Amino acid sequence: MNRKNNLIYKKIFNFSIRIINLYKYLSKEKKEYILAKQLLRCGTSIGANIREGLDGQSKKDFIAKFSISLKEAGETEYWLELLVASDILKRKQVESLLSDIEEIIKILTSILKTSRERINN
Repeated sequence: MNRKNNLIYKKIFNFSIRIINLYKYLSKEKKEYILAKQLLRCGTSIGANIREGLDGQSKKDFIAKFSISLKEAGETEYWLELLVASDILKRKQVESLLSDIEEIIKILTSILKTSRERINN
């Protein structure tokens, strides 16, 4: 599959770059290393698993990798919310990221639902 024209791949790649930049900010400016590292790992793992799924050898492989991406997206949302709830970041600082991750979760959920329906038919 051509990743350059794939909407979810482009969206998550750009999201990953923003997560990396937030990680740098949290580490350098806020001196928050543990939560920042957790966010970095799951926030960039979404795209890595999507890429593996797009390059998968079967529909089941695709579904497995996209399912992992969905779980990582949920974890990313959790860490962003925790950073706000603990007053490390202001909601305004991560509103755009939270909006994007909610959209990514919806897209992944829809892709998985459609893929599972197709495999069962």
